[in-house]
Amino acid sequence: MVTKKNILFIMLDQLRADALSCYGNSLVDTPHIDRLATRGVKFSRCYIQGTSCGNSRASYYTGRHVRSHGASWNGWATRTDELTLADHLGACGLNTYLMGKTHMKPDLAGMDRLGIEPQSELGRFISNAGFSQGERDDGLHTVGSGGGYGGVEPAYFDYLRRQGYHASNPWAQYANAMEDEAGVLRNGMFLKHGHLPARVDKIHSETAYTTDRAIDMISQMGADSWCLHVSYIKPHWPLAAPAPYHQMYRGMDLPKVNKCAAEKQNPHPLYHAFMQQTHSKTYAQDSRRDHALPTYYGLVKEIDDNLGRLFESLDKCGESDNTLIVLSSDHGDYFGDHWLGEKDLFHDPVTRVPLIVMDPTPAADGSRGTTCDELVCAIDLVPTLVEWAGGTPQWQWLEGQSLVPILHGPSPKNAATNTQLIRPYVVAECDYSAMDFASELGRNSYNSRMTMLFDGRYKYIHCLGFSPMLYDLQEDPQERVDLGRDQDYSVVRSQLTEQMVDWSAGLKNRVTGSESMAEQRKGKSDQQGILIGYWQSNDVPQALQIEPEVPT
Repeated sequence: MVTKKNILFIMLDQLRADALSCYGNSLVDTPHIDRLATRGVKFSRCYIQGTSCGNSRASYYTGRHVRSHGASWNGWATRTDELTLADHLGACGLNTYLMGKTHMKPDLAGMDRLGIEPQSELGRFISNAGFSQGERDDGLHTVGSGGGYGGVEPAYFDYLRRQGYHASNPWAQYANAMEDEAGVLRNGMFLKHGHLPARVDKIHSETAYTTDRAIDMISQMGADSWCLHVSYIKPHWPLAAPAPYHQMYRGMDLPKVNKCAAEKQNPHPLYHAFMQQTHSKTYAQDSRRDHALPTYYGLVKEIDDNLGRLFESLDKCGESDNTLIVLSSDHGDYFGDHWLGEKDLFHDPVTRVPLIVMDPTPAADGSRGTTCDELVCAIDLVPTLVEWAGGTPQWQWLEGQSLVPILHGPSPKNAATNTQLIRPYVVAECDYSAMDFASELGRNSYNSRMTMLFDGRYKYIHCLGFSPMLYDLQEDPQERVDLGRDQDYSVVRSQLTEQMVDWSAGLKNRVTGSESMAEQRKGKSDQQGILIGYWQSNDVPQALQIEPEVPT
C-alpha cells in the first residue's frame, strides 16, 4: 500500500510532441522520457487551452479555461481570487514546491483592494500561482534597447558567478551567448549562431542547474507528501545549447517541413498577418529553419539526459514507489510548418502537446505502457492530481475531467482499448492584442480574440470580427486547407458554432458554492414560506402548510 503520495510535475517550455522519440521522432533519442511512457500512460491527443506561455500555464495551474481565469496572454495577471494547483493540493495535505518557470504575473490591483501586502506570505503565495515555496526562474533575462526583460535577478545568476562566469548578466553573457570563430561575443537570440556552443559547460547550463536544484529539494522534502513542479525553460529560445548538444544533430536528415504554396494563396487575414511576423518570415526559409532545428533538438536531448539524473535521484531517496510523475509542455512551436514561427495559432504543432502520466500504485498496473487516444486537455491535470492524492475535486471551479479512470481503468486483457472519457471537443484560445498587426486590422485589447474548438475531426476557429477558419483533419491531416469560407461546409460550421456557444455558456462562472450546496438549496424557498403563485392555503401541499395564526 502506498501511504505517502508525492507528485513530480515536469513541464518543458515550447516543446513539440513530435520532438520526442516516444511520439515518433526518429532522430532525437529520449530514452528516459520513453521509459516513463512505458511505465505509465502516453496521451496522444492532449490539447492546451492557451497558445502562449502565460495563458497556457494559467490553465494548467487553475484547471480552468482562459475565458474563466482571465490571464489571456503573457503579462496578464491571474486574478487574486483564483484557486490554483497549490490550493487544491494543499487541501489534500500536500506541500507544493517549484523549481523553475511559472510565467505568472501578480494581481497587484486585486491585492491592493483587499489590503494584501505583495511581499507578505499570503502575497507571495497569490503572486506566483501558489508556488511560494522553492525557487522561481522564468528564464528570460534578455537585454534590449529599452532595458531588460526578466525582473528580479534569479539565484542562477549568483550560481554562475560562483562557477567563474563573472558578468552583470551571466545569463545573457554566458548561458545564452556564444563566441564565433573570431572570438566575437554573439547573442543567443540570433538564430544564425545556433551552431555555436553556449559559453557555459553543460554541467552549468540552465537545464543542469534546474535539475540539480530539484534533486536537492527532493532530498530535503522529509516525511510529508509533496508536489514538486520542475519547470524547465528549454527548449524555448534562445536556441543556445552547451557542447556537445549544440552539434549533436547537425548535418543529419531533418524531418520535412509541413507547408505548401496553396496555404499562401488568399489566406485568412489573421493567418496572413501571422505569416508576416519576423519569426515566421525567418522560419519560412528552409535553410534557416534547418539551421535552427538541430539546436532545438539538442536542447531536448539535454533535458532528457538530465531527467535521467532526476529519476535516478527519486530511486536513491526511496521515493519512486510513492511518486506520480507527469510530463507535459505549455505549447509547441511551428518551426516553419505552415509558413509560421513561434506559436499563437492553432495547428497541431502548437496546440497538441505531449502528456505522459506515470502512476506508481498497483491500481495503474493494467494501463502501463498504453497509449490513450482520447481528447484530453491541460485543464484535466488539476482534477487528476487531486483525485489521485485522495481529495475531492472542487468542481465548481474546475473545468476539466479527471484522468484517473484512464490510469486505473483498463484491465490487462483490454488495455489496448483505453477509452474512458466522454468529451465531444477540446477548446483553446488566443489573445493576439499584443501583436503589432492587431490595431492595423482594427482590433483592440478586448476583441483581438480567437477561439478553437476541435471535435476530433474538425478544427473550427472562431475569429472575432472575421470569418472563421476550418480544417478537416480526417481528410486533411496536415491542416493545409482552410475550409472556413467554403460554402460546401456551411452546415458543419453552423454545427460547430452552436457547440462553441454551448461551451461558452457552460463555463464555471459560479464558483462560490459547490454542487452539493446547490442541491441543498432546492425547494428551500417553499419551506421558508415563499409560496409564489398559489391562490389559497388549501392549494399548498400538505408538507408545506403551517398552522394558521390564532387571533389574540
